Amino acid sequence: MDNIKESFSIVQRISIAPMIDVTDRHFRYFTRLLTKKAMLYTEMITSSAILHGDRKKLLDFSPLEKPITLQIAGSDPKEIAEAIKIAEDWDYDEINLNAGCPSDRVSGNDMGASLMAYPDLVAEILSEARKATKKPVTVKCRIGIDGTSVLPESLPRVILDQYEDLSHFVKTLKDQGTEHFIIHARIAILAGLSPKDNREIPPLRYEDVYRIKKEFPDLFVEINGGIRTEDQIKSHLSQVDGVMIGRAAYEDAYLLSKVDALLPGETSSSPTRREVIENFLPYVAQFGEDKRTAHHALKNTLGLFHERPGSRLWRQLVSSSLHPDMTAEEVLRKALWELPKEILDERPMV
Repeated sequence: MDNIKESFSIVQRISIAPMIDVTDRHFRYFTRLLTKKAMLYTEMITSSAILHGDRKKLLDFSPLEKPITLQIAGSDPKEIAEAIKIAEDWDYDEINLNAGCPSDRVSGNDMGASLMAYPDLVAEILSEARKATKKPVTVKCRIGIDGTSVLPESLPRVILDQYEDLSHFVKTLKDQGTEHFIIHARIAILAGLSPKDNREIPPLRYEDVYRIKKEFPDLFVEINGGIRTEDQIKSHLSQVDGVMIGRAAYEDAYLLSKVDALLPGETSSSPTRREVIENFLPYVAQFGEDKRTAHHALKNTLGLFHERPGSRLWRQLVSSSLHPDMTAEEVLRKALWELPKEILDERPMV
């Protein structure tokens, strides 16, 4: 347990949520140009994929992306432990178990949010995970689930949406050694709602997460869900230990330039948009005439000018990166020439 306790010497932290089809290597590289301190995550990777898939493709990352957490999904404790042992060669900073994804495809295979119906199993998974690595092991979950028509009929209850259910889940894991919880402050509805709807329709219940921190003050508690502004981040950090930013990380990418100044410790000044673009130039230049990969890299930058003058022009330029006469590098240089200089050179006020 000593290695886990070491990680909690961090007073507070801000993380960027794992998001399917978003938090890939290109996104993480771009994000690291905006924040050096935020914890980044891989996309969710199943333990089965690590055991049987293209490990290099799944697990490779640049040292520049660190600190970075590997998020694993699965329900077999031994399989997950074996996947973690394999991932040790990649030197991730943390391992996180996904117990919060509401997707039918995930929950219907006894992974993600459906695991909240089996706290003893989750505790066993996390216990086996800690045996497989010296890295900190964390869990990401929801405040509850409505698993009607998805979970087995043998379960005594399939609707676990009260605070007492969340408290029982947390206590069960805590008693077996789990110390770090990332909690999305909505329940997950496992039948009838898409993942997008599950991010928007169930009401946010931040007070439930605050209450967990008060009930279990020794735990490291991060809050997730609907957090989109600097003021919201500050407000949550006054109640819990950490904040996890989700969709706002790419819809309003420049928000991330304020992250480092919100955390304790020395920090350099936040980068301007010009500096971010100039530092991203060598990255996209490496793809040369491979415009498809370059376009995939550039899509992560669409929100860099969110609600600022030049936003429409920026999006038009970045979206045209498949133009046969322009490389991604040329797109960025054109943007630096045409976008409003005062917006390119402004620094965020924190």
